[in-house]
Amino acid sequence: MASNRTVTLRVNGIKYVRSVENRKLLSDFIREDLELTGTHVGCEHGQCGCCTILFNGESVKSCLMFAVQADGAEIMTIEGLANNGTLHPLQQAFTDNHGLQCGFCTPGQLMNALYLLRNNPNPTEDEIRAGMSGNLCRCTGYVNIVKSIKDAAGRMS
Repeated sequence: MASNRTVTLRVNGIKYVRSVENRKLLSDFIREDLELTGTHVGCEHGQCGCCTILFNGESVKSCLMFAVQADGAEIMTIEGLANNGTLHPLQQAFTDNHGLQCGFCTPGQLMNALYLLRNNPNPTEDEIRAGMSGNLCRCTGYVNIVKSIKDAAGRMS
C-alpha cells in the first residue's frame, strides 16, 4: 500500500501544492505531476546527469531524490531558463557553437553549466571540464559543449 504526502514547492517561480507518493522520484514528479518534460531521465542512477536541475540553487540530479524531499524547496528546471521566449545566453551559446546534437542530455548540461557559471563566472577550460564531469553526452565529444560554456561565460559577464 502506497503512502502519500502533501508537498509544497516552487518550480520556475510557480508555487505548487501536490499530493505525492512517498517513493516517487523527484525526476518523475517533475515530468509526470508537473508536466515539465524538459527534465530528462536517462540512467536513473545519477550517472548521466540528464535529470540535472537547480535545487535551492545547487546542481542536483533529480533521479537521486524523492519528491517528498523537495517539500519547501525552490527548484529551477530547463523550462525556467528562457525568459519570455528569449533564449538564455547559455542556450544561445549552445545553439551558436553546436554544443548539442541529439539534445537528450542538453537540459541537464545547461542546468549544470548554469550552476557552474554562477559559481565561477570565468572558468578555464579545465574548470569547465571538471565542473561538467557528471554530465554525459554520447554525441558531441564535449569539445563544443566546453566551447559553448566558455562563450556563455563571456555573454553573461
